[in-house]
Amino acid sequence: MRYLVFSLCLVLVSCASYPKQKSLKEIETTNKQIRNLYFSDSEKDYVYKASIDLYGNHFGGMLIIKKIAPKNHRVVFTTEMGSKIFDLSFIGDNFKVNFIISDLDRKMLLNQLKKDFRILFTEEAKVLKTFNTENETIFEVQLLKDEYYYVTNSNNLTKIVRVSKGKEKEVFSFVECKENDALELEIQHKTFDLTIRLVAI
Repeated sequence: MRYLVFSLCLVLVSCASYPKQKSLKEIETTNKQIRNLYFSDSEKDYVYKASIDLYGNHFGGMLIIKKIAPKNHRVVFTTEMGSKIFDLSFIGDNFKVNFIISDLDRKMLLNQLKKDFRILFTEEAKVLKTFNTENETIFEVQLLKDEYYYVTNSNNLTKIVRVSKGKEKEVFSFVECKENDALELEIQHKTFDLTIRLVAI
């Protein structure tokens, strides 16, 4: 009987919505849009020391993000000696692989990189619901047909979380930020063995 009650509780918790699991309190939505301006300056090159871990393989080097025009970004990842690891272009809704080494040339990985960077480059998202905790305001949005939560603290964007069936699937953590610059960030996948860490240099 105890096992049955425990199992039932486990099912109810796992089926609960993400706001309920996190004890988020819904409040009136006054902001109709949430903005992410971390990669919005076309006058700037965003240069990072990068670390990518994928299924036990480690890739380190330099990652450069450049906004070329509205809805147009280019991402280049090189070794510290300057050899290209991948070179990707995002132009509107189009995605182009300019170059990628054979070890990473996998459809599943490319689809995930495309999705991750699109989320980072999305400057405005429509707010569906608003929640808060003691220290944070959380905005529920829909991006690329998925459910995301933008977590803010003192109006600074600190996390973007993709949720499916009440569970976190991807967490974009902005560890250190200054004004509209993300100086340190990490993208962690819960169901795909991929972690990306970037530290501005």
